[in-house]
Amino acid sequence: MSSNLSDEGGSRRPTTPTLANTQTNGKSSAAKAGLVPTNNVTTKEGLTVRTRIEPSLSVDDVIRQLCISLKLKDPPVVYALRDENDELVTNDNLRKKIKGKVNLKLVNAPAIEAAEIVEKLGSRDAKLGLALTSLRKLIREEQFANEFLQRDGLRELIEVINTSHGNILCYALIAMQNLMELDYGWATLDNAFILKVVQILSSETSLINVCRPATAILKKLVEADPSSTTSTNVASTSKGPPSPPPGSVYRYGFDVVYEQMRKEKRLLETVINRLGSADTTMALYSMMLINSLLAHASDPRWDEFIAELEQLRVRNAVIRLMSSHTIEDLTSCILDFQANVVRVTFRKKTTLVEPDFEPLHNQALQFIWEKSKLQEEREDAITPIKWRKLGFETEDIGHEFREVGVLGLDCLRYFVAKDPEYWANVVQEQLSRSEERRCPIGRASNEVTDLLSEHWSIYAPGYSTSTTFQPFFLNFHRVHALALHFFLRMWNESGASAHDFPRLVALTRSQVKVALKRENIRPWHEVEQEFLESEYRAVRDRQMQELEMEDDIMSKIPIRNLRAKLYKESYEFVRQQRIHCLLEGAWFMNGIPLATTAPRDTLRRPTRPWRFLRLDAGLKYLHYVDSAVKFPVRKGLEDLPERVEVAMISEVATGTCAPFPHIQRDQADIPLGSGSPLLASTLSFSLLSTSGGSLADQIAPDQARWADWTDGLNMLRRDGGHVASQETELFVQALTEIGLKIKLLDLSGERVEIPSGLVSGPPPMNSDFFFSDLAYDAPA
Repeated sequence: MSSNLSDEGGSRRPTTPTLANTQTNGKSSAAKAGLVPTNNVTTKEGLTVRTRIEPSLSVDDVIRQLCISLKLKDPPVVYALRDENDELVTNDNLRKKIKGKVNLKLVNAPAIEAAEIVEKLGSRDAKLGLALTSLRKLIREEQFANEFLQRDGLRELIEVINTSHGNILCYALIAMQNLMELDYGWATLDNAFILKVVQILSSETSLINVCRPATAILKKLVEADPSSTTSTNVASTSKGPPSPPPGSVYRYGFDVVYEQMRKEKRLLETVINRLGSADTTMALYSMMLINSLLAHASDPRWDEFIAELEQLRVRNAVIRLMSSHTIEDLTSCILDFQANVVRVTFRKKTTLVEPDFEPLHNQALQFIWEKSKLQEEREDAITPIKWRKLGFETEDIGHEFREVGVLGLDCLRYFVAKDPEYWANVVQEQLSRSEERRCPIGRASNEVTDLLSEHWSIYAPGYSTSTTFQPFFLNFHRVHALALHFFLRMWNESGASAHDFPRLVALTRSQVKVALKRENIRPWHEVEQEFLESEYRAVRDRQMQELEMEDDIMSKIPIRNLRAKLYKESYEFVRQQRIHCLLEGAWFMNGIPLATTAPRDTLRRPTRPWRFLRLDAGLKYLHYVDSAVKFPVRKGLEDLPERVEVAMISEVATGTCAPFPHIQRDQADIPLGSGSPLLASTLSFSLLSTSGGSLADQIAPDQARWADWTDGLNMLRRDGGHVASQETELFVQALTEIGLKIKLLDLSGERVEIPSGLVSGPPPMNSDFFFSDLAYDAPA
């Protein structure tokens, strides 16, 4: 009688004749029949049997036949299979376990484990710590999570969080964090729970191990907004924000969380302070929370939230992180923060200054005016003379800021607030000169703002290609103040007059390029020196040399606007190309994460060192397969049984893992030992989950594939992410320059003169000049 499962129990246990494995002279009938055992299975009593499991069986069938073979009294429904790492064996991974000859354990079913843990959570006895330790590991499994939720385990877990502290609170929060990796089961979390998490984070006495999972939970709630239910990076065609389906966890988002955050005034301050924590993971989680808040901030609360962040000097905290010794783990997060600040800066630049409708705009303008210590005059009974005294062209102050928006207003206000006496003296000094010799300070401030925006490519939200740290960009207002000081000094030293204004703008543009070069390694005092100590003659001579190499046409406003348009088109082209590479798929080597806490002597060389990854057509899942050798992968997803949800990827970290040493076929199960050092590969990257764990650790075969995939995955993210490779950054810039040259060739071929601006002529003397010399004979 044949069977799909046989066991070799040796002399330790009688065998079951019906499974064709009766002992004969020390050998089972399975062995005599040529059936090779596939796996060892260990029971709860410690008995180990050798079994042959057919891949066509389901897990339930395997357990049922094991129960029959081992003559177990309990029904099969109370059992489950796990591997040596306690991973639950399911129908999805059973074939993989059989093929790998993994040792298995016959243990309690998820339903039994869930019932026991829920009971222990409710009893609050001495076994609570052990129950939470098991829970935080098992809750990631769907089968266990379903049983846990059906038994009202979520309510018990929340009660533990509300009443516990110390390590018990830490374990409970980690369990909740792991539960929230699932996209269901926690939609009943209410405002009281969110406030509790906020209060835990706000407390300076909270332990670091408590704050880490609390920060991750709050980040997950921020990201669980209704718009997250739409396809990744695909615009919704419906009007207004999408509504979450009934029971969906995507019902929270920025507004819900921020409403509770406002009840604890110190929360943001505490989170920003933790960026300087000696605990790298705590700093990482805090940075990720700030990035999520920036990426998801809604319009109604945007101004309030951004103002609070600026007041708490979050940029200075991130700049300090840039020079920290723990920077390797935080590089990706800092670049994400830079990309978010680009979006904030662009939004401010494109937000109109409307003092009649926005009290904050009016307050800023009044502050600037009051610090000038001037008196408003009138040209006549109707026309005032106020803003023209400060160097603006008209009295329509909203119109004066039309090109630089609120960003320009903020920069000028910062300049005035930094040294009010200097501001008043400069304004009054200019008014003491003849009108032709006055420096238009207001116009100069706006021009400097525009120059810096151009230098840092503030063209559109979501288009950030910087692959290096930009500490000077994060100090935008301070750089603006230095550049404006430079402009005023050059005006005085050159004896400029009104018609020299464009020349001084070009001179300042040249100095900006020089002062801000090599931004990621240049110290701040050198920037100050370039702006405050450079002499006019030296700057002018250098500019003349630059003009010999670069046509002045490139600095004209129409060309700058054209460059911005082409830059966005080039970025989108590269984005589509990178995503196409993800859709095609590629082979990678599996790597060893350097952040692993496992002892070196427990790490083993993998039997399947290669992994093929491919993005599905819906841009929602990364499908993959691990293999001992590379093989031709068919189109589609049939050859790729495993998958990772793209929405679970919170960060694409680079330089995070090392390659395994050269693998011999007979060394696949030998520990690595402690002799060989683990060095990070420059072609490695890790996909970090929203909980901070790693979803994949890969090493690309070459620089091109590394750039395609790291930047493609970043561009795929909902918030746009950041560009990780210099190749992509240079590619976008090259496409922009090529497109610009092609456009200019079209113009120069037609001998078209590109104006710096449009100037209207004087009005006509009368309104009938079109007909003054025409004679018209009506037909007969």
